[in-house]
Amino acid sequence: MSITPFLMFQNGEAEEALNFYLQTFQPAELLSLQRHPEGSPAAGQVMLAHVRLRGQTLAFSDSSVRHAFTFTPAVSLYVTCEDAADIQALHDALLPGGAALMPLGDYGFSRQFAWLQDRYGVSWQLTLP
Repeated sequence: MSITPFLMFQNGEAEEALNFYLQTFQPAELLSLQRHPEGSPAAGQVMLAHVRLRGQTLAFSDSSVRHAFTFTPAVSLYVTCEDAADIQALHDALLPGGAALMPLGDYGFSRQFAWLQDRYGVSWQLTLP
């Protein structure tokens, strides 16, 4: 058994997001990509894709149905960084177009920590223990 975080996008943003994450989180690789078939409301968009970011597999999809909900900060991807340069680089890459929920700083429970939502609405907690 395995548990894989599943990120469901709307408006055809899944492929753009997964390509952004593949560039941002190294090492990274695209494991699979299946598109919605022609004739469906989301034709050509990502039906299901799997990526591995720094050893963690994530699933991506563009919903073919419009939903009244989106991502919420109640669920975050928690990233343990290797050093100060690593957390700063991830912070600087993920923040543009998003929002800082807790700015990068020392909050006492780790040397550095930041909680943010990226431009796609995905919530990230970055920590440097």
